[in-house]
Amino acid sequence: MKYMLLIYSDEAAWTDQEREDCYAESTQLADQLQAEGRYLHSSPLHSIATATSVRVRDGKRLLTDGPFAETYEQLGGYFLVDAKDLDEAIAIAERLPSARKGTVEIRPIVELSGLPKRQTT
Repeated sequence: MKYMLLIYSDEAAWTDQEREDCYAESTQLADQLQAEGRYLHSSPLHSIATATSVRVRDGKRLLTDGPFAETYEQLGGYFLVDAKDLDEAIAIAERLPSARKGTVEIRPIVELSGLPKRQTT
């Protein structure tokens, strides 16, 4: 089953060096998960300062600078993994360096038929 591991933390809690170390450790974990056949995709996100939220109400588009909600922790990135069950997804999530400073939310992916297949380059 595919799981999305959503990585949340307080952006201000990370020094530049800690963030770079986190990226390096996350890349190593991605390589390990790839070797285990569990890795599908991952990426950090740019700062919430670059976020734009879109809502459509009564047929009108509403744009807001920033994330959807004001929270203590912000969505900072994700890992998409293939795990046999929730326990295995939890075991992967606890290996993420961001779990030590923030929160990793685990959500199973709903696989819809009829969606376009991802193209590989």
